[in-house]
Amino acid sequence: MRYEITKTTLKGTTDAPPSKSYTHRAIICASLANGRSKITNYLESNDTNETILTLKKFGIAMEKSDNELNIWGNENLNDVNEGEKIIIDTIKESGSTLRFLIPVACISKIKKPIIFVRKGRLKDRPVEPLMDALSKLGVRYEIRKDRADDSELITIYQGITGGKTEIPGNISSQFITGLLFACSRAENDTEINLTTEIESKSYVKVTLDVLNDFGITIDVSEDMRKFKISGNLSYKNREYIVEGDYSSAAFLLAAGAINGDIIVKNLNTNSKQGDREILNILGSMNAKIEIKENIIHVEKSNLKGIEIDAKNIPDLVPICAVLGCFADGETKIFNAERLRLKESDRLKAITQELRKMNADIEETKDGLIIRKSDLKGAEINPHNDHRIAMSCAIAGLSAEGKTTINDAECVNKSYPSFFEDIGRCFHTT
Repeated sequence: MRYEITKTTLKGTTDAPPSKSYTHRAIICASLANGRSKITNYLESNDTNETILTLKKFGIAMEKSDNELNIWGNENLNDVNEGEKIIIDTIKESGSTLRFLIPVACISKIKKPIIFVRKGRLKDRPVEPLMDALSKLGVRYEIRKDRADDSELITIYQGITGGKTEIPGNISSQFITGLLFACSRAENDTEINLTTEIESKSYVKVTLDVLNDFGITIDVSEDMRKFKISGNLSYKNREYIVEGDYSSAAFLLAAGAINGDIIVKNLNTNSKQGDREILNILGSMNAKIEIKENIIHVEKSNLKGIEIDAKNIPDLVPICAVLGCFADGETKIFNAERLRLKESDRLKAITQELRKMNADIEETKDGLIIRKSDLKGAEINPHNDHRIAMSCAIAGLSAEGKTTINDAECVNKSYPSFFEDIGRCFHTT
C-alpha cells in the first residue's frame, strides 16, 4: 500500500489508540487466570494478534466482540495439539510476543517439546540472555537452525521449577517482563538479579502494574535490580480497561507542535508508560502544550533544539528526529544504540529516509544529531518499520511537495488506524 501526503495542517480532536504495551500484558495475564476475563478498549494490531494466536496454541479461548476481548484462561495452559510436539509458528515480527511467551510456555504442564519458530528480522532480536536465565531456573532447551528455510528453532523440553537466576538489564526489558509473568507460576520461589542497571525501566513498571491488577504481587528492590517472586501464585480473572498509548499518540502530538492544532483524548496523565516523556520533551522544546485530565492539546510552536537521553524511551527516537528538523538550533539524541536491533536499524533507517527529504541529520554510534531543515517531499521506504513510516508521514505533512510512504501497511504492527486518524484532522493550507 502506498500513502501520499502533501503539505497539510492537522487540526482537530482524536482519541489516542489503546496501549500496545498494556494490551499485550493484559491478554497474557487474563490467559493465566482461571475463568473469564474481559479486556475492553484493547489494541487490535499485528503484534497483539500474534500474542493472541500464540496463546490459542495452548488452548486459551478468546472471543472478540466490538471493542471487547473475552478470554477464558487456564493457569497451567492446555494441550490441544494431537501431535508429539507443539509448534509455535504464529510469531512473525513481534519481539514482545516472543520474549514474553517463551517464559510463559515454560510454565505449561504439557509433557511434550514446545518449539518456537523465528524467521526474518525476528532472528536478529537477541534472545540468548533470556534462555540462559531460564536455564538457571530448571528450563532445558535447544536452539538450532532449520536449514530448509533458514529459520531458527527454539525447543523447550522442560519448564521452570524456580530458584535463583540473573540476567542483564540493559539488553531488553522484555526479558524481565517475560520472567515475571512465568515465575509467579513456578513450583518454587524465584529470585531474579539484574547484572546491570535496567534500561526502559518504565516497561517493567507497566508489567508490575498489570500483574498487580490481576492479583500478582512481586517484591522489587528500590533500584529495580532484584525481584523476589513467590511460587504457585494464582492470577485472578477480572474486567480490565486498556488505557491510551503515549508511544502512538506521540506522532499526533508532534504533528500539532510542528504545524497544527491537535487535541488527543484518552491519555492517562498519571500513566506509568515511559513514553509519557513526550510531554516533557515537547515542553522542553518550547511547544505550546496544555495538559488536562486525560486530554492533551498541542498547537503550532516555535520549537527549539534540545538534548534527549533515549535510554528509557527508545520508541520515541524516530518522531523526536522529525521534531528536530523543525526546531531552531541542534537536537541531539543519545543512548539509543539498542534501536539498531528493532524492526529495522532505526538510527540508520530514519537517517536515510529523512535525508531523502533534505533533512540535516547525522547518525552517531548511539544516536542522532539533527539541525533545522527545509524538508521536501520524497518517496519513503519505511524498512518494514511502523515507527519509521509514521515518523516520515508526520514530516511529510510540513514538507514542500508530495511525500509517498511505500509499504504503508507496516503501521498495522502498532497503530492500524494511524492514516485514518490523521486523515480525519486534515486541514489543507
